[in-house]
Amino acid sequence: MKKYEYTESKDTRSGFGAGIAELGRTNPKVVALTADLAGSLKLDTFIKENPERFVQCGIAEANMIGVSAGLTIGGHIPFATTFANFATGRVYDQIRQSVAYSNKNVKICASHAGLTLGEDGATHQILEDLGMMKMLPNMVVINPCDYNQTKAATLAIAEHEGPVYLRFGRPVIPVFSPADQKFEIGKAWTVNEGSDVSIFCTGHLVWEAIKAGETLAAEGIEADIINIHTIKPLDEEAILASIKKTGCAVTAEEHMLNGGLGDSVAQVVARNYPAPIEYVGVHDTFGESGTPAQLMEKYGLTAENIVAQVKKVMSRKK
Repeated sequence: MKKYEYTESKDTRSGFGAGIAELGRTNPKVVALTADLAGSLKLDTFIKENPERFVQCGIAEANMIGVSAGLTIGGHIPFATTFANFATGRVYDQIRQSVAYSNKNVKICASHAGLTLGEDGATHQILEDLGMMKMLPNMVVINPCDYNQTKAATLAIAEHEGPVYLRFGRPVIPVFSPADQKFEIGKAWTVNEGSDVSIFCTGHLVWEAIKAGETLAAEGIEADIINIHTIKPLDEEAILASIKKTGCAVTAEEHMLNGGLGDSVAQVVARNYPAPIEYVGVHDTFGESGTPAQLMEKYGLTAENIVAQVKKVMSRKK
């Protein structure tokens, strides 16, 4: 098992803040918009350096999406920011009609996704957003794993022509991916090579998959760990190459099992190379209030659960 060490922990939303601050200095077309959440979305540096390219829309997310769509007509690249629940569930109609349908160059950047929003509870924790957004034609969907990858993804989406949903989070997690990485939309990252089982993971669950891989390696099981940071377009080539090598897979995500990464992987495998798959994710339920660690434990989104599912799926492998 390849060793991943880290010297600091940061929240992925700060990676977005660092990325958009850099874009503010290098790309004059970038405009930041927010729905009364500039501090939570780490926009302070961008606003200080580029006050003329910041739009405070207030608690009016639907209007923010409409303003963003309009800005693209003038050649701007709008980054519309708010919590993931409000960025998708509250404004899905506006995104569908004003952004996706006409293929507008809007970047929807959503923080506080998943259970790890924590104590704010079920009304603010969205577990359906990846599914909702990946179903929209023209929409790119990205869910990076740590601070460095989130910053790199933020820079990359400014160069992509078309709508993007970029998902990140609130909790502080290890920074383990390279600081100088080149983020490629739609190109998975092989975190570890192994031949016994494939673990396809995304977002905060990538670090849990790494910890699971270390546990499995100590027991003589070598996992092929693939970071699927781009949910759409999906790197089908990487998925099939891995599962043809290992013969079985586990998917891991901080999202509802219905509509998430697991569904996407299962479709690719079923069409091309049928093999057993098990899943780590939330099972058809809303979240609740609690610390991020408590919620990850209760809802089975930990390294221990990944290890258990690996052993289960390997027992099904022919």
